[in-house]
Amino acid sequence: MLENPPNLGSPPSGSPSGPALDLAGVSVRVTGRTLLHEITWRVEYGEHWVVLGGNGAGKTTLLSVASAVRHPSSGTAEVLGRRLGRVDLRELRSHIGLVAASQRLVDEELLEGEGATAHTVVLTGHTGTSLPLWDRYDDAARDRARRLLADLGCAALAERPFRVLSQGERARVRVARALMPDPALLLLDEPFAGLDLPAREDLLDSLQALPGSRPDLTTITVTHHLEEVPSTTTHALLLRGGRVLAAGKAHETITDEGLSACFGRPLRVHHLDGRWHVQSLRASS
Repeated sequence: MLENPPNLGSPPSGSPSGPALDLAGVSVRVTGRTLLHEITWRVEYGEHWVVLGGNGAGKTTLLSVASAVRHPSSGTAEVLGRRLGRVDLRELRSHIGLVAASQRLVDEELLEGEGATAHTVVLTGHTGTSLPLWDRYDDAARDRARRLLADLGCAALAERPFRVLSQGERARVRVARALMPDPALLLLDEPFAGLDLPAREDLLDSLQALPGSRPDLTTITVTHHLEEVPSTTTHALLLRGGRVLAAGKAHETITDEGLSACFGRPLRVHHLDGRWHVQSLRASS
């Protein structure tokens, strides 16, 4: 657990050493549809969660609350010790890293047009801007961007134009960019989407190395493929129809029964060398 949670200005209500994420009875309703139903979920600092569920389970909606992008329709949501609705969301989001493969970064088209390198893309994470603000990047920031690229296995890509990178290389550069402001919470929404097997494994290797180099970092990864769950995952949340089916330690939650209920068909879970795999019993019969 973090001994000193991020400084977000005046102290939050309650204990400053509380959870990184605390949702209590959170529901989200949009145009008459309920996307999340009374979600209660607590994530401690330094934990690494995976959120599993099929299409339409509410995974991305849940992450939009956790990333301080969306307010709950009812219930309470505290992120990094701050209650949504009582905090400057822009300031709060500066302490949250977000990687969403389902949508391009808002600045990617602009950066491609500028011929930006991978190093430049990562630098924009320092200022959270659509284009680089060169007067804001000192030597320390530039060095940090290069170290992050190296940490993600992308050191050789630093001076390569972002527009020529493969999807797998771009995925790792996006993670490096999200880490640039040294967030307390890193959220990964379908980060493996569109990646082939080698690119998926490269990204997994990079993500699995993060807890070793950043022991205080809290991560939440959203996926519906068990093979994409990092071996460093400590906890799992299973969603179906916008409701929590199960939440707890990964090895107690990712089970035959739990995953079968989550995806609505008989499944058998295998755990080998720290990685999970799943087999459909219906398909094998």
